[in-house]
Amino acid sequence: MRRLDAACLGESMAQLVPADGRSLRSAGSFALTTAGAESNVAQGLALLGSTVAWVSLVGDDALGARVLDDVAAAGVDVSLTLRRDRNRTGFFLKDPAADGSRITYYRDGSAASHLSRADVDRAFAARPRHLHLSGVTPALSVSCADAVGHALAVAPELGVSTSFDVNHRPVLWADPREAALTLRGLARQADVVFVGLDEATALWGTTTPDQVRDLLPEPQTLVVKDGAVDATTFTADGRFTEPALPVQVVEPVGAGDAFAAGWLHAMLIDLPHPARLRLGHLMAEAALTSLSDHVTTTRPPADLVREAARATAAGS
Repeated sequence: MRRLDAACLGESMAQLVPADGRSLRSAGSFALTTAGAESNVAQGLALLGSTVAWVSLVGDDALGARVLDDVAAAGVDVSLTLRRDRNRTGFFLKDPAADGSRITYYRDGSAASHLSRADVDRAFAARPRHLHLSGVTPALSVSCADAVGHALAVAPELGVSTSFDVNHRPVLWADPREAALTLRGLARQADVVFVGLDEATALWGTTTPDQVRDLLPEPQTLVVKDGAVDATTFTADGRFTEPALPVQVVEPVGAGDAFAAGWLHAMLIDLPHPARLRLGHLMAEAALTSLSDHVTTTRPPADLVREAARATAAGS
């Protein structure tokens, strides 16, 4: 049996979003879909051809069944996600806008807020080559934070590489100082860290990619995304920068997850660092031009990979 390329652990929720792209207040019809940082990455990886599982907890309810069906339909293995009859599936409303959607969560006490070390161990039992985590999960509960810390601590012993997307969601943190300390502490333990320059500035006061690297020297690879400008990778082999692609933004939510999926797939097939950045940008471009939180593309995914493989570093 082929070993999984990756597992992604974290909460996914049902979401209600205007079907016509208008505001919640004026929309006449709505779509019920699924969204969550880690399952978004899993779906992007599956789209590109990686074998990937999503590991989580959902309620034993209709929304939980819908989430499982939606993620599975994208080619992601959901057999490691369990249904809990004691808790409901999380839910949120999205009010879309090109300059940033407004999100209203209904996730307190959700099934996934009970993620624990047992769920991490279940993910590792599947023997993935790589485990992806995000900063959303430790914001959900004490047990969730402990689970992420446990995953990052145990992974090296099992020969599993890790990535951590800082993914700062201020609304989920009661204390900004706790967010800054917790997210930095977890990022320091991961092999690969993704962080937006804007969120690094909000969390830690760092205003340049180099300042972020000075703050986080521990990860083998640090990827700093500067919005529509560029993305920079820091490794022991050097510094690589790739400009972002010009794009007419329809809706920005999900672009970071799409970027991470592209970068990670390129890593898993051993493309060089400039190509990893380019595939990240290509996937983010697809997400930015769609109302969906998870990336879809009208181009054959293999074409995106081939285009990325031809990329050269914009700077080093």
